[in-house]
Amino acid sequence: MNNFVYETPTRVYFGKDEELKVGSLIASMDVKKVLIHYGGQSAKKSGLLDRVKASLSEAGIDFVELGGVVANPELKLVREGIKLCQDEGVDFILAVGGGSVMDSSKDIANGVANPDIDVWDFSLGKEVPKKTLKKGAILTLSAAGSEMSNSCVITNSATGQKRGYGCSANRFDFAIENPELTYSVSPYQTACGAVDIAMHTIERYFCKGNDTYLTDSIAEAVIKSVMKAGNDCLKNPNDYEARANMMWASSLAHNGLTQCGRDFMLVVHQFEHEVSGMYPEVAHGAGLAAIWCSWARYVYKANIQRWLQYAANVWNLDIDFEHPEKTIEKAIDMQEQYYESIGMPVSLIELNVKESDLEKLALDCSRNKTRVLPGYMELGYDDMLSIYRMAYTGKEK
Repeated sequence: MNNFVYETPTRVYFGKDEELKVGSLIASMDVKKVLIHYGGQSAKKSGLLDRVKASLSEAGIDFVELGGVVANPELKLVREGIKLCQDEGVDFILAVGGGSVMDSSKDIANGVANPDIDVWDFSLGKEVPKKTLKKGAILTLSAAGSEMSNSCVITNSATGQKRGYGCSANRFDFAIENPELTYSVSPYQTACGAVDIAMHTIERYFCKGNDTYLTDSIAEAVIKSVMKAGNDCLKNPNDYEARANMMWASSLAHNGLTQCGRDFMLVVHQFEHEVSGMYPEVAHGAGLAAIWCSWARYVYKANIQRWLQYAANVWNLDIDFEHPEKTIEKAIDMQEQYYESIGMPVSLIELNVKESDLEKLALDCSRNKTRVLPGYMELGYDDMLSIYRMAYTGKEK
């Protein structure tokens, strides 16, 4: 087991009606003015924004609003948010939404607190935020796990780049998780969320590391639990227990718990970021589903034992010791079938990605052939291009 630091400073308030506490929570933090940051119309139509504003008003807290966050949150709106906060004297960011809203809120908080640094330099890895504003989140979507993670992913639509960065400044002070707020999430976004949650842990599971059987057991439980919860949510969108298990899995999958003692790199996420950076209409979870199985088939022979463990413990397969590859390939096929069963794509062509863009995707992912993605099998430009080409059509049926 590798040395590790497990940092989870975010206080979670989980359950029904917890969002009604937001005013008193923020009032206890010596805050003068809040930016309420959200996405489209769903938070308004559901009455959630009105309840949030009423809670803040009752606590005597001033606020301003900024909506308009889209899937794959954009740098342009982050800059608008930074200016609004500076003009209004905002000292607290409240994210009301899913992962895109939370990541946009993190970037705004970092940009306001570090006015002498161009906020895009954080995403490019040129700078690390030394300070940040206080911030909290009210979840309306179980997917990204941004509420407890140290990560932030932003898209620069002017350059077509989608870049992420991780640091302690990205941690929320608190997160409010009421599963009832996810009842209205569409089946497609529910399925995308299930993929993203599981992928946060699956990718950690296949990072380098040894003798992490406790971490492995936690990871396997999270993966199986979110797949069950996702299915149950799709069958009955108002199933509180299913929504609750999916929401909590979202937090646990991306707060560092399932990587303790292992290396860390979300490799398939790196592939997908280039896809949704070039094609902003692609939902992140759908992009992951379209790529993962091709990546798995390309790399699994680099660590047969690890993949056999996954096949046995996640997919309950009996190991064929004479032909172990058959067991692994069956597990990958079963995961692919699961994606298809919940309406997710298993190839890039299903997402309308152009074959002519595959080389550009590989160039961008490899940073013009200067980056190698780590793992049991290191992946350079040629490997990336091969995986994109495999993922373009997916497995031949």
